[in-house]
Amino acid sequence: MGMGRIARWCAALALGFTTIAPAQAADAEFANAFDAALGTHVRAPQNYDAIHASPLEATIARIADGSAGRIGVYAVDLASGREVSVLGDQRFPMASTSKIAIAATFMEQVERGRYSLTSELPLMVPVASKRFSGDKAPVVPGKYYKAIDLIEMMITRSNNQATDGLLAAVGGPAVVNDWARRNGIANYNLTRDIATLVRDDGEIDPARTVDIRDSATPAAMVRLLSGLYQGKFLADSSRNVILGAMSRCKTGTRRIPAMLPDGVRVAHKTGSLNNTSSDIGIINTPDGRAIAVAIYVTGQGSRPAREAKIANIARALYDGYATQPARAYASASY
Repeated sequence: MGMGRIARWCAALALGFTTIAPAQAADAEFANAFDAALGTHVRAPQNYDAIHASPLEATIARIADGSAGRIGVYAVDLASGREVSVLGDQRFPMASTSKIAIAATFMEQVERGRYSLTSELPLMVPVASKRFSGDKAPVVPGKYYKAIDLIEMMITRSNNQATDGLLAAVGGPAVVNDWARRNGIANYNLTRDIATLVRDDGEIDPARTVDIRDSATPAAMVRLLSGLYQGKFLADSSRNVILGAMSRCKTGTRRIPAMLPDGVRVAHKTGSLNNTSSDIGIINTPDGRAIAVAIYVTGQGSRPAREAKIANIARALYDGYATQPARAYASASY
């Protein structure tokens, strides 16, 4: 075979390849550029197994198995700064855990001179109305109480009429949301008063659907608790009113406090609505630590089952943090 003939045959073969594979060449060129910019590991098949930041977080994730309904957990040891998160940035119904921010908003207005703790304000009593019959359930003023008594009723017994009395006094949900925003608490969204929330409860199943109305993330609620405990939002006299009431909470005895050892003190606030139970608070350990915790449980088949999940998660958090050495953070922010 002559050299000229061989050259013509090679040229034809090369032309054939270029006509049948332009797409492959372009893909290869794009892949090479992608790898040069971001690395081949970005393009590699991804492993979607859950990755946990610590053995403690892995333990909490096992307890907070979401196969029977979503469970969100966020916690931080305020002595060491160690955090645990399981769906910590996912929205859950706040239910009555929203009342801590309502109390904080009211106490800010006390500090500004608009009210005092002896100001007398009325309960807001619901008037019977059909579900979903309006954006706001009708209420009428009831018996008057001192503001300090309304706060006590709202937090220790989760009294909804006292809550709506304080909520009306501060100016409604938008004012509470503004307080949260100004204090760096994102993903907190109070939409309705409690009378409307309770009247229309059950519209959406929180185990299956995320509803941003009257919702927050566990992480946002821990930021609320941490800032309150560390005195970032309010004067000491104001924070002591709220934390003191939380330490006397009468609801949720089968939730965060249920399985904790003797000598552990808990200041907390519960929440309950259709197919959801929650508890948020500060766990004070005998060695002087404070652990801010938010646990939101949906589904699980029954309220006792949800409460058992909360109790088990709280005990696992306590045990997990207790085995870790404390490390002082004098000016940490959470």
